[in-house]
Amino acid sequence: MADAIEWLRDRPYYEGQIADYRRLPAREPEFADVDLEPRLAGALADRGVDRLYRHQADAIEAVRDGDDVVLATATASGKSLAYTVPAFEAAMDHGGRTLYIGPQNALIADQEESLSALAHGLGFGSRVSVESYTGRLSRAEKRDVRDARPTVLLSNPDMLHYALLPYAGRLWEWFFASLEHVVIDEIHSYRGVFGSQVAMTLRRLARTCERFGSDPTFVCCSATINNPVEHVSTVTGRDPDGITLVDEDTSGRGPRDWVLWNPPEYDDDWADRTGEDAGRRRSSHTESKRLFVDLVESGRQTLTFTRARQTAEQYATDSASELRSRGQHDLAGRVGAYQAALKDETRREIESDLHDGSLQGVWSTNALELGVDVGGLDAVILDGYPGTRMSAFQQAGRAGRGTDPALVVMVGGEDGLDQYLMTHPEDFFEAPPEDAICDPENDQLLPRHVACAADERWLSPADEAFFGASFPGIVADLTDDGVLRRRDAADGTRWTHADSESPQHAMNLRTAEDREIELIDRSSGESIASLGFADALRDAHPGAIYHQQGRTYEVTELDLDRDIAELDASWADYYTQVLSEKGMVVNEDLAERTLPARPDVPIRFADVTVTEQITGFVRKDATTGTSLGESTVDLPETTLRTKALYFPVPADLEREMRTLGDDVGLGGEYGFNGGIHAAEHGIISLFPFHLLCDRADVGGISTPHHPHTDGPAVFVYDGYPGGVGLTRRGHDRIEELLTRTARLIDGCGCESGCPACVQSPHCGNANEPLAKPTAVRLLETLAGIREG
Repeated sequence: MADAIEWLRDRPYYEGQIADYRRLPAREPEFADVDLEPRLAGALADRGVDRLYRHQADAIEAVRDGDDVVLATATASGKSLAYTVPAFEAAMDHGGRTLYIGPQNALIADQEESLSALAHGLGFGSRVSVESYTGRLSRAEKRDVRDARPTVLLSNPDMLHYALLPYAGRLWEWFFASLEHVVIDEIHSYRGVFGSQVAMTLRRLARTCERFGSDPTFVCCSATINNPVEHVSTVTGRDPDGITLVDEDTSGRGPRDWVLWNPPEYDDDWADRTGEDAGRRRSSHTESKRLFVDLVESGRQTLTFTRARQTAEQYATDSASELRSRGQHDLAGRVGAYQAALKDETRREIESDLHDGSLQGVWSTNALELGVDVGGLDAVILDGYPGTRMSAFQQAGRAGRGTDPALVVMVGGEDGLDQYLMTHPEDFFEAPPEDAICDPENDQLLPRHVACAADERWLSPADEAFFGASFPGIVADLTDDGVLRRRDAADGTRWTHADSESPQHAMNLRTAEDREIELIDRSSGESIASLGFADALRDAHPGAIYHQQGRTYEVTELDLDRDIAELDASWADYYTQVLSEKGMVVNEDLAERTLPARPDVPIRFADVTVTEQITGFVRKDATTGTSLGESTVDLPETTLRTKALYFPVPADLEREMRTLGDDVGLGGEYGFNGGIHAAEHGIISLFPFHLLCDRADVGGISTPHHPHTDGPAVFVYDGYPGGVGLTRRGHDRIEELLTRTARLIDGCGCESGCPACVQSPHCGNANEPLAKPTAVRLLETLAGIREG
């Protein structure tokens, strides 16, 4: 692969797309000696593991010493041995049990296969038995697992919530009473709403363990994040002082060539034809497909990661067609697609074919980012920035076959963060990784878990230790609402769940909303998806174009009385974007800090209520993004109580922005209003640079006058009820956000704003008004890049 860069430059479609190139040097492995039980050492040796990497040994010794551990190293660094060895030792010695929690069933199936094979290698009488317990099992199969009483049980957070904790005293006492280790795999994936809900579920697990006299050690595996100990403590509820961090990867690898590949801009003729700004770029999908086909044809086993299921399916098909057109019929049959919606057996077959080389190329969603073993590949293509540097390096970790060189190409999309990294590669390679954020004290979600805990076992005042300082108030409110029933006894006050219905089955860990809208294909009558109420108003309103599993639909009716939307198949060559009106009420300011460059500008963190009324939508050409017309809709207003950061714009800076607007020909009012709007969009687009989140997880409002500040203000808010900690951390890191946003907007070559800098696909005002020069002036002044 030493000539990979020259090979790329020799492609017939090369027009200077290489924005940056770096070679990460090879790394020699470092080993350490660990005393292992002879049968376990023999079983590992039979599987090719004769020595342990130093990071594996350090983690095992820490677990043996009784410490909680977080192992934060790269993909394919052998993290699983850090929990496998202690789990098997406890089972072999005295029947101690381990609970493994993985975020996806595919990962659980992969772990069950490898752990079961290792357990089988121990021979008869080892006392190590491995079973999985997921929602895919039939009732009889679940009963068989319970009857088998395995020493290693693999499950997911949903089953812990729905099936283990509610029946702890009736079906699982044998398990929780002897539980010694809890493994949380891919703990970086527990963030946002899902992470917050899982954190609350793990506090219920802690209650259950205390009930049965166990105090398990936690072993957590993570990708590289900026705050591994803090995040593990937040998710698990464990004392951070008792968590050992192992984050030095001592596994070996070959050299890795990293290429940042930026698709070329459309030419001036395209801009003249469409009326769009120069600076728009060609599709990352098309560029990725060209690279994929060429790499596969050259004999390099290649995996391309893309963000959408339908994209993976479509471009796998297109790539095979292109190979056939080149006469490569055999290779065309060795190209496939991988995504989470495939049946289990199909996914396992693809994983196996990748591992043994039967497949030469695969297009995949991030479903293959997790620790499923597919062996080492020659090349990985990232079709667009995956959204976080953590994911980018996780996906890149799939490339590398032993000590052989590997190639990773990240193809930039048109999104602002993609283009920021293409023009600031040092931030991609050298900036600290993102923080993983969740909020186990979310006041909108925590009452549901307190109700579940009361159903699992009566509550007492001592449970404040598990649920935090807000627990007494939550219990009082739930009692007043009739959800809990109070009982006073000689040994103290108790609260029990008042309803015979299961509170666990009334809530979904992966969403914050109770109300969901079912999307129905009118031709078949089948449900194709379900959306939360607010998402349905945005994505499934009458006239909306909706994409699912590679098919395009138009929404013909949204029936909110029956909570269904009816869709027809469509060949529409346009997409839709909603128009909305938003309002913001500040309920309470919770924290305030000032900027070093402008001490007179308070940056506040607050409890807020956001109202939104979707008033219509715009149809936009799928190729050019130009408007094809607007329509109105009549939909109910939604209300979101959440957390936000905000800052007022001081009068002197407002005057300066208005003057600049006049000077550059925008007009003073447009220049100011467009400046604060563009700054808001830019800040939101860079949230995922600092935090593990998606751009759509954060919303914003900019206004020339807000009653709370009695003047102009910019608000950025968590897009989930109660907030999940995103804007709280953004408030802490506001200087970095302001500085990078100024660089993003100022560095874009467009004139009036484009998707690479300040246009947002989620804007309810059709991206109007937007003014780049005044946004840069605002951001640079607040960040201290220029004198105020």
